[in-house]
Amino acid sequence: MRPDPALIDRVLPSEKLMKQVIGGLSVFTLLMTIPQIVTIWASHQAAGVSVLSWGAYWISAFVWFGYGMRKHDPNIYLPCIGWLLLDGAVIVGAVIYG
Repeated sequence: MRPDPALIDRVLPSEKLMKQVIGGLSVFTLLMTIPQIVTIWASHQAAGVSVLSWGAYWISAFVWFGYGMRKHDPNIYLPCIGWLLLDGAVIVGAVIYG
């Protein structure tokens, strides 16, 4: 059985508020990745960091970036640029120092 769109509209906040929340969460999650990068690069230690997991995150960001570009939606592709850079910094650091 498919969900009732009217029910979803009643439960979720307005479109404008959802875009603000999603934008805020994009920035928040990007910022929350920075301590991992600082830990790896400042301490030259990447014990326990999974290159496989972070590689999967990088691939996911790459696919979302392509989708955002295809849809011409900067709300999708701009955060993905940040994710590609940050995930890449974790991966490179884990390979070098892991």
